Amino acid sequence: MPRFLSMIRLDEVNAPAEGPSDALMERMGVLIEEMTKAGVLLDTAGLTPSTQGARVLWEGGRASVVDGPFTEAKEVVGGYALMQAKDLPEAIEWTKRFLAVHEDYWTITCEVREIAEG
Repeated sequence: MPRFLSMIRLDEVNAPAEGPSDALMERMGVLIEEMTKAGVLLDTAGLTPSTQGARVLWEGGRASVVDGPFTEAKEVVGGYALMQAKDLPEAIEWTKRFLAVHEDYWTITCEVREIAEG
């Protein structure tokens, strides 16, 4: 069965400063448990803010490092979900359910991509 990566993209500047609400975390926990029991969710996590990260660029045969925050980026990857689903439409449906547990004031984009095997 194919695996899919859902990259959770958000605008750090406009995300709620207090982070996810307790109610959101409770709904998320219920969904994560359901996805795990269904054998769909292999791993998931949020990421620390981009201020605590770095980008490594390979160009012209050399590596360079840029410390966060990444001011030129409108959106950053704020988390991920690694899923195993029968096909892309199923992975998208689970991703839509993930988005639906958020309150209306969140603006999130999830990019869902199949992992190339072998």
